[in-house]
Amino acid sequence: MSTTRLRNIGPKSAAWLRQVGLHSPADLAAAGPVAAFMKVRRAGFKPSLNLLYSLEGALQDCHWQDVPEARRQQLVADYEAAAAALPTPREAQLAGPVRETYRQADADDEETGQTRED
Repeated sequence: MSTTRLRNIGPKSAAWLRQVGLHSPADLAAAGPVAAFMKVRRAGFKPSLNLLYSLEGALQDCHWQDVPEARRQQLVADYEAAAAALPTPREAQLAGPVRETYRQADADDEETGQTRED
């Protein structure tokens, strides 16, 4: 059975899960909803918290909107704690200023139309 057969998991979410190595319901159960959500986020995708609730609903075999509010809050708290424990991403090094230099032509060069290399 693939992740596309899980309740609450549409084609886009299933593709995200497959791309992070979660191919079956057993893979999802082993990872858990928070770790699966983290894998998707760290892969560069931008899922909303609805995916987190959908993963929990898929594991509990209920609609994602039926996940109790207390459980939703716990999932978000677990996600935030796990995200805070990750090392901060290194900032991209910004390029320095671009400088252009112009060489002033010698008087000899102007007469012949040639430039010389220094």
